[in-house]
Amino acid sequence: MYPMSLVSIRINKFLSEAGYCSRRQADKLIEAKRVKINGVIPQIGTKVNPNDEVRVDDKVIVIGKKEKIYIAFNKPRGIVCTTDTKREKNNIIDYINFPERIFPIGRLDKPSEGLIFLTSDGDIVNKILRASNHHEKEYIVTVNRTISLDFISKMGNGVPILDTITKKCFVEKIDSRRFRIILTQGLNRQIRRMCEHLSYEVKQLKRVRIMNIKLDTNPGEWRYFTKKELSRINLLLKDSKKTSRKTNF
Repeated sequence: MYPMSLVSIRINKFLSEAGYCSRRQADKLIEAKRVKINGVIPQIGTKVNPNDEVRVDDKVIVIGKKEKIYIAFNKPRGIVCTTDTKREKNNIIDYINFPERIFPIGRLDKPSEGLIFLTSDGDIVNKILRASNHHEKEYIVTVNRTISLDFISKMGNGVPILDTITKKCFVEKIDSRRFRIILTQGLNRQIRRMCEHLSYEVKQLKRVRIMNIKLDTNPGEWRYFTKKELSRINLLLKDSKKTSRKTNF
């Protein structure tokens, strides 16, 4: 159930506003028939009306007035960015063990480390994940051999992977085997695939910035967004388009 003042809203939006999961994750729960409205399994797009009872796995979900949670976490290598705590023992949720329900925004693959956001705010998840918004993600990458100027040039101008050409991006050599790269895309294992195409192997990949927030905690530690950081993110997301595309952020 939710406050009478609210008009009917789509079930995926209801679950995101309740802080249960993102809209995309809600659609997956609906497809898996784990959601019920008044005891009936809904379709994607079904609307929730005032006084309807919504359950996920027999747990009643309500939209409360809790303050939303925004966390910046330094993910260690070996931790998996999934909310599936039953199938993946090294999942990010159990690792952080936060007392309230939160979920990661996007992914960092298991061998990678660095900054990832977690939140209880389903709406901000969707805004950030929209690939068309061009939000910057900065990485420091270590490879297996000496970096050439040709490698830096090709990485920055676009590499053919996954049946497309990656967008032009900022790439800077740090030392003989390390470089900095700033992406506005979120293709699956993008940096690793780009390096592989150019006959380089990634030995270490660390994300050090997302949008305006920089990595400033030790591996395995997290902190809340500051008010200034959250205000800046909301400003950056203000003109986010409604059309979304799949991205790994």
